Amino acid sequence: MSKIRIDPFYHRTSHAITYVVTDLATRQSAIIDPVLDFDMASGTISTCFADNIIDHIDKHGFEIEWILETHAHCDHMSAACYIKTKRGGTTGIGEHITQVQHTVKRLLNLDESFQCNGEQFDQLFTDKELIKLGHLTIHIMHTPGHTPACVSYLIEDVIFVGDTLSTPEWGTVNTDFPNSSTTTLYHSINNILALPNCTRVFIGHDPLGYKRQDNIFETSVIAQKRYNCVVGGKVTLAEFVQRHQQRHIDSDIPHLLLAAIQINIRAGNMPPADRKGNAYLKIPLNQLS
Repeated sequence: MSKIRIDPFYHRTSHAITYVVTDLATRQSAIIDPVLDFDMASGTISTCFADNIIDHIDKHGFEIEWILETHAHCDHMSAACYIKTKRGGTTGIGEHITQVQHTVKRLLNLDESFQCNGEQFDQLFTDKELIKLGHLTIHIMHTPGHTPACVSYLIEDVIFVGDTLSTPEWGTVNTDFPNSSTTTLYHSINNILALPNCTRVFIGHDPLGYKRQDNIFETSVIAQKRYNCVVGGKVTLAEFVQRHQQRHIDSDIPHLLLAAIQINIRAGNMPPADRKGNAYLKIPLNQLS
């Protein structure tokens, strides 16, 4: 009998998937990639999706031990700060978030008070680090490519890969993030595919989920090897790059990228408010000459 309970929550607006992972022996839970609702047109933030997760935690008598991010997302805002405020938990992300913070601070000319040392998170993880979830052990795998700071979380025969892999039919997600790398992504994916074939793979997005009655949350290493339309079939690096570029040739930059990244490098905290209590996001403009 499995020691792990996995409950997925699908966020239809961003097609992102949040996971509540629980050690059944201790009822300690980790929330992976929580989403905060945000309407760009009105600038309105709401917590309906995150509140559903909190309700789930309360209903089952779980206790939040970790709030984990696989990376600083570019298509939704993190609800890590909100959930921590409501129910506690330790926030964590890969140590290379500092590289992302430096990049975003430079691109958006953030205030000097913003520190690029990862202090916004409770814990920064190194590659191959081990942390505990109740009686379970979480293995940290640095899996960059989609962003320089991506990590995957391996728990026994289960791995949560964020945006490093997608469904076999979709293949991979885009590498449109600053300092992303298709070549690096190829090597990270192959590190995941080097795990035992029976390893269960839980993805961070189901881009076609809104078209299906049932979303796809779980695949496996063997399914990705056989059927992934970009990386399946033991493709070479050159073949992978070609397939990846062809797959995303018409992809648009996520419309929330500039907004979401400013929140996510802060572990879900809002930018500093002005004297009236209002917080603002920065959107740089390329002026006409």
